[in-house]
Amino acid sequence: MVKFLVLYTTPEDPEAFERHYRDVHIPLTKKLPGLRRYTIGRHVTAIRGGEPYYWIAELEWESMNALQQAFQSPEGQAAAQDVANLESLAGVRSMVYEVEEV
Repeated sequence: MVKFLVLYTTPEDPEAFERHYRDVHIPLTKKLPGLRRYTIGRHVTAIRGGEPYYWIAELEWESMNALQQAFQSPEGQAAAQDVANLESLAGVRSMVYEVEEV
C-alpha cells in the first residue's frame, strides 16, 4: 500500500480554509481513480517537535503505480490544481510513502 500524506499549517482564516476544503477539495479528491481510503485529521496535538499542523489528510492507493496514474488522470490534475487555492489559505507540505506492516 502507498500513502499520500498532506499537512496544512494553521490558516489565517480557518473557516474559509475548512469551507473550501470540504466543499471543493474533498469532492475533487474523492474522484481520484483507485483511491482506497481518504481520511482527514483535525484538532492535532503536538507531542514533540514544535507546533502541530492544523489539518492532516491521508490518502491510500494499492501501489505507487496506482497513485501515479491517479494524479496523471484529469481528476488528478483537477485536484492538484486546486491545491494552489488551499496554499493561498494555509501552508502545505506533502509526501508519499510505501507502507510496510510490522
